[in-house]
Amino acid sequence: MTEPRGLQGGLQAALVGFSVRLPRVVLTLACALLVLGLYGLARAKYDVFPEFAPPAVVIQTEAPGLDPEQVEVLVTQAVEVAVNGLPGLEALRSSSIQGLSVITATFRSGSDIDRVRQRVGERIAALAGRLPQGVMAPAITPLTSSTGTVLLVGLTSESRDDLDLRTIADWTVRQRLLAVPGVAQVSVYGGGVRALQVQVRPHDLVRFRVGLNDVVAAARKATGVRGAGFVDTPNQRVVLRTEGQALAPEVLGRTVLINEGGASVVLADVATVRVAPEPPISAALIDGKPGVLLMVGAQIGANTLEVTARTEAALADLAPALAREGVVLRPDLFRPANFVAVANGHVLQALAVGGALVVIVLLVFLADWRTSLISAVAIPLSLVAAVLALMAAGESLNTMTLGGLAIAIGEVVDDAVIGVENVVRRLRERRLAEDRTPAARIVLEAVLEVRTAVAYATVAVLLVFLPVLALSGVAGRLFGPLALAYIFAVLASLAVALTVTPALALLLLGRAGQGTRAPREPPLMAWSRARYGALLARVGRHPRAVIAGAALVTISGAALLPTLGGTFLPDLKEGHLILHMAAAPGTALQESQRLGVRITAELRQIPGIRAVASQIGRAEAGQDTAGTHYSEIHVDLEPGLDGAAQRAVEARIRALAAGFPGAAFSLKTFLTERIEETVSGYTAPVVVNLVGNDLDRIEAAARAVARELAEVRGARDVQQASPAGMPQITASLRPADLRHWGLDAIEVLETVRTAYQGDVVGQTYVGNAVFNVLVNLDERARGRLSTLGDLPLRTPGGRYIRLAQVADIYETTGRYQVQHQGAQRVQAVTANVVGRDIAGFVAAAKRKIAKEVQLPEGVYVAFAGSAEAQAQARRDLLLASGAAGLGIVLLLAVVTGSGANLALVLVNLPLAFVGGVAAVAATGGVLSLGSIVGFVTLFGISLRNTIMMIAHYEHLVTVEGRPWTEATAILGAADRLVPILMTSLVTGLGLTPLALGAGEPGREIEGPMAIVILGGLVSSTVLNLLILPGLALRFARFGSDGPARGRGAERDAGAEEGAGTGPRAALPRPVPQR
Repeated sequence: MTEPRGLQGGLQAALVGFSVRLPRVVLTLACALLVLGLYGLARAKYDVFPEFAPPAVVIQTEAPGLDPEQVEVLVTQAVEVAVNGLPGLEALRSSSIQGLSVITATFRSGSDIDRVRQRVGERIAALAGRLPQGVMAPAITPLTSSTGTVLLVGLTSESRDDLDLRTIADWTVRQRLLAVPGVAQVSVYGGGVRALQVQVRPHDLVRFRVGLNDVVAAARKATGVRGAGFVDTPNQRVVLRTEGQALAPEVLGRTVLINEGGASVVLADVATVRVAPEPPISAALIDGKPGVLLMVGAQIGANTLEVTARTEAALADLAPALAREGVVLRPDLFRPANFVAVANGHVLQALAVGGALVVIVLLVFLADWRTSLISAVAIPLSLVAAVLALMAAGESLNTMTLGGLAIAIGEVVDDAVIGVENVVRRLRERRLAEDRTPAARIVLEAVLEVRTAVAYATVAVLLVFLPVLALSGVAGRLFGPLALAYIFAVLASLAVALTVTPALALLLLGRAGQGTRAPREPPLMAWSRARYGALLARVGRHPRAVIAGAALVTISGAALLPTLGGTFLPDLKEGHLILHMAAAPGTALQESQRLGVRITAELRQIPGIRAVASQIGRAEAGQDTAGTHYSEIHVDLEPGLDGAAQRAVEARIRALAAGFPGAAFSLKTFLTERIEETVSGYTAPVVVNLVGNDLDRIEAAARAVARELAEVRGARDVQQASPAGMPQITASLRPADLRHWGLDAIEVLETVRTAYQGDVVGQTYVGNAVFNVLVNLDERARGRLSTLGDLPLRTPGGRYIRLAQVADIYETTGRYQVQHQGAQRVQAVTANVVGRDIAGFVAAAKRKIAKEVQLPEGVYVAFAGSAEAQAQARRDLLLASGAAGLGIVLLLAVVTGSGANLALVLVNLPLAFVGGVAAVAATGGVLSLGSIVGFVTLFGISLRNTIMMIAHYEHLVTVEGRPWTEATAILGAADRLVPILMTSLVTGLGLTPLALGAGEPGREIEGPMAIVILGGLVSSTVLNLLILPGLALRFARFGSDGPARGRGAERDAGAEEGAGTGPRAALPRPVPQR
């Protein structure tokens, strides 16, 4: 693998030549790069993870009064039909609950989200007039980032009631926060939404012979607003303003309904007109006290830290005014920026500690401050260049990109070390040979001598990482930036090795050896080479035993592979937990609040918990479809808790939840929940979808699946996502009786809707706050099921009858929600897994369900969740690895020049793999996606080291003219000993902080990756140093020589070494012809 002549006029030669001609210019440019990098770091966007959610559009349609099945059939299906068929649409999920349809349309990665939203908007705009009367126009919700929430803010008060607190939240705090740059949405939970209500008394309607529609019409007229225009005078235009809208309850109550015989009937005669809360759909508790929660969502692509700081500044501005109003502000109930800072801080700390350990290794091995400095300078320069490239590519600095930089440190330093080590050796030989070749020429030749091999090795590493970039789904969006960071760092290190390294080598080393006494070889290097040469000679006497041992180790490691479990991502330690609580469908909001108060009181007794906030139900205009039976309890932990302490808190929370048998619980961290929800649409790692057209059949199948799933070892929190049993009362109209009384069905239905759902007849305002005017029955009538049949209806003849006279009224149960996947009805069974790996659990669950569950006709099972995502990621990696492997084989065929040499390079991969498998088995035995990416990284490092070894053998034979003998094999291995050891130690020590901190905040994903690389480095380094030379001697071919086994040739080669220190002694080597 000699330097091709054509390359001397190529880019590498030009770069190195420029660097040795103008070294100070190169160093000036390097300093400018550092300054630019530091400036960029100060302006970079920081986050925990890259944007891992695909482009998605959420469409929300309000359908007041309709039950879930009516919403599904009349609203959801119409919107799904409109959206289906859009270019790039990959998934369509929907949920239909009482009065609301929420559809999530997910598009192919890389789709222009603005263009996608425009297309969706065009489609749903065409639905105007086609939806049932009373259904609002479909609306696209604001675009938020993958993680969504940047702050959870709480408001409580001892002196303000729920109405005042909610009004302050809606019209003061929320309005201010929406004006903060980077904020996309503010969802509000709890409090009472103020409304001017006309609460009708049914018996008074009959008494005064007034219909409910008369009340609606009168209230609408009294609260209506009309513009009056303007008056033009000869010299000015005067705006004409009219007043008269009934804004106060007492004014509205005096509105005339009928006037007969001089006697007027007013609204107050038949209704109570007052300010009261609208029927609530949410509640909030803050440390067990009623309050209001505001969940602040960031825009997609926003800088989490910047948006958080701006939001907190806005809240700080509001705090004095809120305090004067008697409102207590809690701005830190959940602050994701804390985890961003901790996670990135831990990875940066690992980078810093790893870098310091690298410098120590360089000083120990090179024993010279100049060579150590030259090698160490490559770290900041390469990493800064990689960061600038990441920023130019639109990536944030997060745990994944920083992790990619951390695992690249070894390759970064190795590029510099290889060049520096060769320069030092060539300068030493120049001194000993009293060669007068200019130092610049020696540096140029020494750097170029190894550059071709390094370039090929770098290309091989890049090819190894291409499968990671080819990952699809959430896995690709998480790990793609890591691969990108690694690739940028390796490319940057190659550029630094071709420019800054030779420039510094010329300035620091070119003059260092001008004296007559040649620089001594570093003691550790000399000692290592001498001992290693002797060891290699002894190993070489037993080639069959060595090969058999290597084969046995490989087989043993491969046997461990089936015993390893699998998981998509490890548990994250964010310092914030979300306890999901689902009571029976139909549970009243007050009962959910009562349960929340009890749970909060017990949670506050657990050491390590700082704050507890509960959101019950759903927010207006939010993306969730939670009912009053569903709560999310945010548990914020004390800052600074390590992974073990957080796990202990989680265990105590799970034990606490087990003491509430009337509800189903699930405990998650925020980011884990968001990732799982992005993967499957549910906040659980295991999802079993039962798909069909008949709701009764799929629900029966779901109950059977849930029973069997709960019996699988490791199952926890098994529950149906949409359980049946929602209490309902049905009023079924009798057509014959309607005809008898001369009533239209729609008139009766509208009366029932107005009575119980309420009709919004207008708006009133106070200052800048706008409130609805609502007509419904009074609270006493609405709160009793028995009064429904007594609802008065006025016939066309002026008589009054009861609803029960034209309708059958009976109690039954129904569905809280109806869900769709791909426009098909679906019922999901979800589960968490403890005590075993998710992949093994899913495999066992599939076997049990297939054996024990007899599915009804027309129903089929589809598994989803993180286990399926991991399986898909593995398939993607295998497919892409096949293509990358073909490219690597072709590259190696060009590099090595023979099939035997190619096989020698590839034989290192199994031993590297075995070391990684052993490391995984020794540290828990679970393969996460991070571990799999660690194997990819490991293969790249192993290929690089082996390529460099084979390339050096080629150089010894074809350039230096040595015969291919045992002595040459030992000599080449001794020459590569220090670079290989340094690369392994530098990489290993650089990753040690990540490996030791596996499971700690910010290191949950990179930790397992680092463990795999460390284990594989041990086995692959042993192969490179002890086994590869013997295999190369027996099978490799270099130049025109074949495998040499003659002892005479070995003696001749041994005599050629001469005397001196170390295997290389002081023999000057021929300078390759340029």
